[in-house]
This record gives sequence, C-alpha cells and structure tokens, in this order.
Amino acid sequence: MKDQIPKIFRKSSGPIVVQGKVKVTDEEGNEIKHGPRFSLCGCAKSKTLPFCDGAHKS
Repeated sequence: MKDQIPKIFRKSSGPIVVQGKVKVTDEEGNEIKHGPRFSLCGCAKSKTLPFCDGAHKS
C-alpha cells in the first residue's frame, strides 16, 4: 500500500484539517494518537487541545 501524501488545509471557520499519515507530538516529543483525518484547533478555545472540539462556534 502506497503512503498517502498528507493534506492540510484550514477551514474558514477556524479548524485546521489534517488528512494522511503524519506524526503529531507534544512539546516534549511524545506522540499524540489520532485517526487518519482530524482537525487541529485554530483558536485555542478547545478543551481537547491540540484537537478541535467545536468551541470556536460558541
């Protein structure tokens, strides 16, 4: 199976959508588990940082 080239784009509402094989880590380099497509928070209001939880809508 061929690796998918990662796709990253920002939605106009704020979240940053990531799709494909990428490694996400915290500041210490510890890997943060995620699925094949996820949204990163672009507003820092999320309670599930670094992932978007929709808090930007309120």
